Amino acid sequence: MLIVYGMSDSGNCYKVKLALEQLGLAYRWIEVDPVKGETASAAFLAKNPNGKVPTLELENGEFLPESNAILNYLADGTPLLPGQRLARARVLQWMFFEQYSHEPYIAVARSIMRYTAPDSPERAQLPRLHSRGQRALGVMEQHLEREPFLAAGRYTVADIALYAYTHCAADGGFDLGKYPALLAWLDRVASQPRHVPLHLR
Repeated sequence: MLIVYGMSDSGNCYKVKLALEQLGLAYRWIEVDPVKGETASAAFLAKNPNGKVPTLELENGEFLPESNAILNYLADGTPLLPGQRLARARVLQWMFFEQYSHEPYIAVARSIMRYTAPDSPERAQLPRLHSRGQRALGVMEQHLEREPFLAAGRYTVADIALYAYTHCAADGGFDLGKYPALLAWLDRVASQPRHVPLHLR
């Protein structure tokens, strides 16, 4: 059976859970709390030397870290990942966008607002994070005004990857009401079969 080492409040871990549920795959979830230093233990670092969740343990005992790599592994050969060359590249395009232009701003702003005190010096980052995050949301809005999903004309792991932190972006101080096409997309994603919510702690 697949084993996921993850943190329930993490959008990156939620991506993996959502894909597993929608693909109907059996798995075991082991909660790991980075805040308590659990990802820095020798036992965890033996699984993922980068010391981050999620990390997927395969049936053969190998370990696969990085949420979007895990999504591609799980979705290979399923409707969630197109086999056609360009369509598959479009999925990857959005997944790379998520990790480079979206997650570093949307997710980090959320983390700061959820886990730091109101007078924390880290909050000085928020104006920059909000500016860059709004730019990423604007890119998505422009695309979703024309297309129902992000790639291949259908629901794929690109949508899972970007849904994870977008749907809870308000936690980081982002006003999603400015993005009607994006909000409609969030509803379409949430209406997919076997959808499960992000379980907050």
